[in-house]
Amino acid sequence: MGADDSAKTKDEDMEKRVLGRTGIEVSVVGIGGEGFENKPYEACEAIIDRALEGGINFVDIYNSNPDVRSNVGRALARYPRESFVVEGHIGSAWKDGQYYRTRDMDVCRASFADFLERMQLEYVDVGMIHYVDEQADFDAVFDGPLIAYAKKLKDQGTVRSIGLSTHNTDIAIEVAKTGIVDVILFSVNPAYDMLPATDDVNTFFTEEAYDRDFTGIDPKREEFYRLCETSGVAVTVMKALGAGMLLDGARSPFGRAMTPVQCIHYCLTRPAVATVPVGLASIEQVDAVLAYAQATDGEKDYSEIIAGGPRSSIQGSCMYCGHCAPCTSGIDIAQVNKFVDLALPQETVPDTLRDHYQLLEHRASECVECGACEPNCPFGVDIIGKMHAAEELFE
Repeated sequence: MGADDSAKTKDEDMEKRVLGRTGIEVSVVGIGGEGFENKPYEACEAIIDRALEGGINFVDIYNSNPDVRSNVGRALARYPRESFVVEGHIGSAWKDGQYYRTRDMDVCRASFADFLERMQLEYVDVGMIHYVDEQADFDAVFDGPLIAYAKKLKDQGTVRSIGLSTHNTDIAIEVAKTGIVDVILFSVNPAYDMLPATDDVNTFFTEEAYDRDFTGIDPKREEFYRLCETSGVAVTVMKALGAGMLLDGARSPFGRAMTPVQCIHYCLTRPAVATVPVGLASIEQVDAVLAYAQATDGEKDYSEIIAGGPRSSIQGSCMYCGHCAPCTSGIDIAQVNKFVDLALPQETVPDTLRDHYQLLEHRASECVECGACEPNCPFGVDIIGKMHAAEELFE
């Protein structure tokens, strides 16, 4: 409850997930910092109150704007510290009234100290190294003082885990392999997933980038998700709505508008994704993402939009949409398929995957091959074949 006792009881229907190997529990929908820009304190407070009352507990603040930090910190301070999780950025700074990214260590230290003070925090759950998209920057971060600073903060307990944000799949894979970073903030949505790696985030926003046939998720993106899932690295999501592109049928590469609920659900069906923070600029926008907690399977279903896109051909690839349900044997087909896809490229099945599979209430061996699921799949997946593969891999 807030310090003024005005906060309502949280809606416990909002799903929670564990943030990878950190052990921190987070709501599957979160708040991004964009919506707090250029707002008075009262508006920020109203957004935070509605979000936390609705079961959201995850807040990503990349913002260096001192007003945003002060307003959000003041609003959150009315709640018990254990009731919310903060992802705060290291390397996001403010000068002459503008945000900028920095690797100057004096500035990094001063800006992060300012973050803690204005946010009224003794610790940050995820200390997020800010915005590493180029190889030269990756090398500078991991061969230089910035990663040492992040480790020191973690050793001191000032940050509970180390994160890094990137839009570049190649960099994301390298980061996941370091063993140092616990959380990766990554651009995820069905359009971005089909584009190759790039060190220029602006590519995502150009129409020319989507003037091509989509033949499935980019293989490096699949590798990234698989690597994170099997190594315990959590993925938190940025750009889930494609900067609004996916909500506009005229601009979407799929030719039809998706809803915020569909966009969020797509992200949450990717391996290793724990939470999807969305920039919320109004109470109406908060309610739109809170609707995810009460959404039906039909309202979450994104499969027909992706499969029916004018430049989309993803035949044979499971998108984990769950459209194949219900299974006459009660098998969670999408989850079994996900475990198969994660295991197949590897020389041996990781123990973590085997353990997760064994926890399923119904396993692939229970498949009676009735075939009821296959006509439901918009992507033409050989589901019975996947069940046989699961038996061989896990049973």
